[in-house]
Amino acid sequence: MVAIQTLYEYYLAHPVVSTDSRQITSGCLFFALKGDKFDGNQYAEKALADGAAYAVVDDPSLANKPGMLLVENTLTALQHLARHHRRAIQIPVIGIGGSNGKTTTKELVSAILSSHYPCHFTKGNFNNHIGVPLTLLAMPKDTEVAVIEMGANHPGEIDELCQIAEPTHGLITNIGKEHLEGFGSLEGVKKAEGELFRYLARTGGCAFVNASEKYLNSMARSNKRRVTYAASDTLHELQATFVEVQLLRQTPFVEVAFVGENNRPIQLQSKLFGRHNFNNIMSAIALGMYFKVPAAKIKTAIEAYIPTNNRSQIVEKDSNTIILDAYNANPSSMEAALDSFAAMDAQYKVAILGDMLELGADSAKEHQAILRRAQRLKFDKVIVVGKEFEAVHPSKYKALYFPDAAATKVWLNAQNFTQTMLLIKGSRGIRLETILLP
Repeated sequence: MVAIQTLYEYYLAHPVVSTDSRQITSGCLFFALKGDKFDGNQYAEKALADGAAYAVVDDPSLANKPGMLLVENTLTALQHLARHHRRAIQIPVIGIGGSNGKTTTKELVSAILSSHYPCHFTKGNFNNHIGVPLTLLAMPKDTEVAVIEMGANHPGEIDELCQIAEPTHGLITNIGKEHLEGFGSLEGVKKAEGELFRYLARTGGCAFVNASEKYLNSMARSNKRRVTYAASDTLHELQATFVEVQLLRQTPFVEVAFVGENNRPIQLQSKLFGRHNFNNIMSAIALGMYFKVPAAKIKTAIEAYIPTNNRSQIVEKDSNTIILDAYNANPSSMEAALDSFAAMDAQYKVAILGDMLELGADSAKEHQAILRRAQRLKFDKVIVVGKEFEAVHPSKYKALYFPDAAATKVWLNAQNFTQTMLLIKGSRGIRLETILLP
């Protein structure tokens, strides 16, 4: 068996890691991971033939073949190798967890820190037990700060990711009704997401706490090192452990103000919509100030950030404005999006809402609650998409129902909307973004 220290020496000589035999680059290390329906060991020889320098395998029958590095378990070896590399680069590592807004917050924090330091951060949605190790192993040696997104849908997953990434700092964006199939209840979400704060409390790390968010203050009670930040109606003198950010406008883009160096007010306008994104911006400002990024750079980084990948995107089409937020949805994020949409000024508003997936036994109750909320907010039209909404009889709430995105697209293309604002929000599996395709 190859020990981790020895494996690390191979990695230093070949610092590109791949777990996909279809995406082999010359001189990489291929890790033969196993899944429910595949065994990477079966592709190890092909990976070597395609240019991999070595294949890390856990099938003993491959042990004596050229280019094979035998370990007890390839996934465990990948995770331990990533932790070994993280320890070799002694830098601040910021873990970002929470129910909603993790990716946007990670992108904003990374944009700010990258403006002042060599910063490495999670790309795409590499935020699980495989993605986090791969993110760490892609970290260059000259990195001065790393931002690691941590996702979970079952208890224990955040703690597992903390054991790999060993964050020195961390923030939880919020606590909401997410992945209830795996977490069981809101209390289950709090306990699972709170694993990040508990890890930091045990290791003496620093927790960033949004005091404007429900639950987070009490969850961070055991964290002796903390930076607290909150929304404020007026701005006060900057303190080392407390940051205030003022929400100025959100029609449609969030505009904020905060206090920079020499207690000088800084005002900025983002390209993000809604009160929920104000919280993401506020988190990024707090981290930027803690890490001593000049206020001017914080302002520039946030103003330059343009949301992509169906997250809080603003799409202008003819005379219409479309808010495309179809990457993910749960009851908490759906409520926030609806409330922000209701606060916006428009002649005509249409909400197109897709199923919220992975809610388990709470699905019917939560979809009914969203329909009631949409009805109460009195949008001009409400369209719902998917079998979870169908099950709760949307016509009772004066909502128009379609079974899938394709049927919704046919309906949308037949409309002649002008001067209309549309919200498109749903879980990734409903693929609502496709209704905008030509």
